[in-house]
Amino acid sequence: MIGKILIANRGEIALRILRACRTLDIPAVVAYSKADRDSLPVRLADEAVCIGPADARRSYLSAPAVISAAIVTGCDAIHPGYGFLSEHQGFAEVVRAHDLTFIGPPPEVLERFGSKEATRRLLGAFGLPTIPGSLGMLRDLAHALEEADRIDYPVLIKPSAGGGGKGMRMVRSPRELESALEICRSEARSAFNDDSLYLEKWIEDNRHVEVQIAVDRFGHGVHMGERDCSVQRRHQKIIEEGPTPALSPAARADLCQRAIRAAVGAGYENLGTLEFLVDQDGNFYFIEINCRIQVEHPVTEMLTGIDMVAAQIRIAAGEPLGFNQADIRFDGHAIEFRINAEDAANDFRPGAGMVETYLAPGGPWVRMDSHLFPGYEVPPYYDSLLGKLIVWGPDRGTAIARARTALDELVVDGLVTNVPIHRALLDNPAFLEGHMTTNLLDRLGSGAFLAAAARR
Repeated sequence: MIGKILIANRGEIALRILRACRTLDIPAVVAYSKADRDSLPVRLADEAVCIGPADARRSYLSAPAVISAAIVTGCDAIHPGYGFLSEHQGFAEVVRAHDLTFIGPPPEVLERFGSKEATRRLLGAFGLPTIPGSLGMLRDLAHALEEADRIDYPVLIKPSAGGGGKGMRMVRSPRELESALEICRSEARSAFNDDSLYLEKWIEDNRHVEVQIAVDRFGHGVHMGERDCSVQRRHQKIIEEGPTPALSPAARADLCQRAIRAAVGAGYENLGTLEFLVDQDGNFYFIEINCRIQVEHPVTEMLTGIDMVAAQIRIAAGEPLGFNQADIRFDGHAIEFRINAEDAANDFRPGAGMVETYLAPGGPWVRMDSHLFPGYEVPPYYDSLLGKLIVWGPDRGTAIARARTALDELVVDGLVTNVPIHRALLDNPAFLEGHMTTNLLDRLGSGAFLAAAARR
């Protein structure tokens, strides 16, 4: 059993993990950087420990600092949240070497699924359809050009490590590939300390659909349905919902069943998310797996009533999953809006500053996961996520209506947020009809999209 957990993350996910620990009656310590000393998770924690300066490389990304904090505070487990060290195999190995529990997949599982290109081949062998891609990592420009010609343009340059859209570029010609390759390498190296890249065939007007799974160490696994994450900007999600409007009930069931069957067969363990692209004909193709809790996990919690973070902790502690596929009930429709400190009218330029006024929306079937409070200084060093607004309804139309009301109630004064783009999307015909694609915003441009919404 786990006796005490170090929460090695910040912001809304640190607060979410803290609440799950209290539900499970497990003491928790919040690790924080100097920039986060006055943050809400630190204020609410029973115990908190500083692990370094604002620079994430010397705090949240520093394995020695995190391990030392766990040992000094008497923790026997570490929850890395998402981002930072959450999918780092080497960190998970060090955690185990110090007789601590890593709350996530074991090191050997992270190693097996650590390369996106290798994972695509692995799960393809277990029956998941995959997008045509390069054979191995790209050695140099000549190899990249050769592979792109074989796959056929347009192609997507992708980093083998990490996520969040960093190091990704879609290119339509050899000239674009030549100019983008080194940029992607540099972004991947900076973000993930790994500049390995590969290519995937780009599917025009695609949908992004992902399947949530949970597998215990005894090989018992379930899926918890799917989420549609097609509304993105620069390959980064801003709205997620479930169930997806892109698939029929039969196709949805087929996707989820094949995803969990392949993951269990390949030896996955703990919570994970298999991501797919869906083409205009409803065909789906596996692209990658995220070996951690997802930002958008509340969508699944609203649909199933399952505490995803608590499940993650129990599995890491060695407990059996405790429920079967038949026990999971999916009810209604849920939508999550990522509230970011960024200016949608100016190419989503990130911002920081003091929160002068904060008012979270309320009412039935409305949830706001956020670490904001009046007087909080949003630091410029980290991701721009301020919180997540999640709404539920018995159907998609009702969920959208509740979302409009909730977004109108939400007040974050003192800095620019992306709330205007969410309001505009709720009036967009493609979104309302459920015909979103991943290039919806990029194709028109956020400024033009907002201007068009204002004219309607």
